[in-house]
Amino acid sequence: MLPETMEPSERNASRFTPIKAVRITHNEQIAPAVFALSFPRPFDFVPGQVVALTADPMLAERYYSIASGKSDDHLTLLYDLLPDGVQTPRLSATRPGDEILISEPFGSFVDGFDDTWWVATGTGIAPFLSMARSGLSVGKTLIHGGRTLDRFYFHDDLQGLLGSRYVCCCSRESSHWVYSGRLSRWLIEQDRLPRDVHFMLCGSSGMVVEVRDILIDRGIPFGNITAEIYF
Repeated sequence: MLPETMEPSERNASRFTPIKAVRITHNEQIAPAVFALSFPRPFDFVPGQVVALTADPMLAERYYSIASGKSDDHLTLLYDLLPDGVQTPRLSATRPGDEILISEPFGSFVDGFDDTWWVATGTGIAPFLSMARSGLSVGKTLIHGGRTLDRFYFHDDLQGLLGSRYVCCCSRESSHWVYSGRLSRWLIEQDRLPRDVHFMLCGSSGMVVEVRDILIDRGIPFGNITAEIYF
């Protein structure tokens, strides 16, 4: 994951912040090839920030958004297992008690707005899950896209925090609790999109570009859109 919203100096910030060892307490597969990794929270952070992580000190770290609430005892990260990846095959093989190296939190993908629409696909839900778990769900709407029903991680938590303001868009499966189709189509079908709120997008580059174009075409000011791209 590479946060698009960061300046070049921020993208390299983990090289200059302390790297410390932490011991994993959980590394659970929550969907096919998707894991939630946890360890005791070693620092305070702002919901939406990331940490740099490596399972091997000989490998360059990768960036992962924090998914836990700011007051939780443990810090949780979500990641996709990429079979040809550098880090995630090693991460998926770790067990409770194993050590990994992490940086202090950094990044500017934070929600300081009164009214925000959060838009996410895949593990791009992580920063919004952190925000919701930190008590920042008032005045927020979450549009969450996934291909299959098992891709709506922590659905019950988010439903409890956001209620009807949590919209799940599933493109390949149907259920009574999801909109059948891609989140981009859901946005297009809305009679009106609010122009006085901020939109925060987090997910694949394809989703971010497509949704950004839809919003701009519907009259949303470019300055009201913030994005973070997951690779």
